[in-house]
Amino acid sequence: QVQLVESGGGLVQAGGSLRLSCAASGRAFSSYTMAWVRQVPGKEREVVSAISKSGDSYWHADFVKGRFTISRDNAKNTVYLQMNRLKPEDTAIYYCAAAEFFGVRTTDYNYWGQGTQVTVSS
Repeated sequence: QVQLVESGGGLVQAGGSLRLSCAASGRAFSSYTMAWVRQVPGKEREVVSAISKSGDSYWHADFVKGRFTISRDNAKNTVYLQMNRLKPEDTAIYYCAAAEFFGVRTTDYNYWGQGTQVTVSS
């Protein structure tokens, strides 16, 4: 199993930037595909970005393409989400998630962090 802890959330003005981090512990980090998933209260969780085990392949949802970038450092057991040009509609709880196989659906992911709040003011 793998344990995930997110950090880096906070309050930012529209147009600003934040960098989320997710530190993993437990089983070998490089054996997991990683993703960032967000949830707005009252709505279902949606996958924002996903990255392969080696980091050489990634996927971003259309609503964040060109603004968000996912990356990972397997030596540091950490995955990142760089969020630029933030919009009020990006306000959500952002979760880090892990899976043994690459996927872009929330149901593909078995392991979850506790989440970090991102609030974008207009």
